Amino acid sequence: MKILLANPRGFCAGVNMAIECLDETIRMFGPKVFVYHEIVHNKYVVERFTQQGVTFVNTIDEVPEGSILLFSAHGVSPEVRTQSKARRLQTIDATCPLVTKVHLEAIKYARDGYHIILIGHEGHDEVIGTMGEAPASITLVETPEEVAQLKLPAEAKIAYLTQTTLSVDEAGRAITALKQKYPGIESPPKEDICYATTNRQDAVKQLAQQADVVIVLGSQNSSNSRRLREIGESIEKPAFLIDGANELQPAWFESAETVLITAGASAPEQVVQDCIEWLQSRYGATLDEITTREEHVSFPLPKELRVLQSAHA
Repeated sequence: MKILLANPRGFCAGVNMAIECLDETIRMFGPKVFVYHEIVHNKYVVERFTQQGVTFVNTIDEVPEGSILLFSAHGVSPEVRTQSKARRLQTIDATCPLVTKVHLEAIKYARDGYHIILIGHEGHDEVIGTMGEAPASITLVETPEEVAQLKLPAEAKIAYLTQTTLSVDEAGRAITALKQKYPGIESPPKEDICYATTNRQDAVKQLAQQADVVIVLGSQNSSNSRRLREIGESIEKPAFLIDGANELQPAWFESAETVLITAGASAPEQVVQDCIEWLQSRYGATLDEITTREEHVSFPLPKELRVLQSAHA
């Protein structure tokens, strides 16, 4: 058996920043800190912090007054920020800067009188946060079929934005449908789908052709990880999304000569290495890491955390 190891894979700059942000907060204040929603959508990452004593919450009411609260990498709505201030919480914003970019675009378009069509998945934390910036001015769609059902007048000022972790192809189909229905629709100056999402998808598109099975490391609630599995399936390869090596099943590899391994943008490298070791120990698999694109992006820690670091120095 041969393993093709996709590169780039795993943590993106936004996830790295958010995790470093929480690590540094624990270092300075101890583990008695709270995080609004999962810091990133990954079971292993969340369990690691939970075991250290971090509390993940789904409502601001769960956070004791005056506590330290981190906002997750997926961003939050203005309403959540207002509730946090009312409870006198010391907040640290670990929102990915690329998500913040979409929030700022939503605010600008709404202020300029546009109705915004947001392409994304209903219920996803990022979508909830973005829609919260201008709830009266945003309509959510996911598919070209939903675009067809839109009832906005032809003369309306319309713009579109996208969730950062969508499939490039999936978003493209919805964008094409929007442009056909509303030829004058405005688009953001630079596309919203993040560089890491695009790069990981491109790697799977290129490498899955050579594989018999595709293994994606990531959690089921990770949007970008699910897209990677779907890409493998779209080119008629058996593709599986798993959290770790304990979920691997020998039946998947009975006739497999080449296995592609990749990881979503919130999956730690350790779970990738565990899967490689599992295949090597059972099948004597060889490893070939293939780089399809170099990544050199990094994001600084949020300003409020850097201020606290200086105070603690």
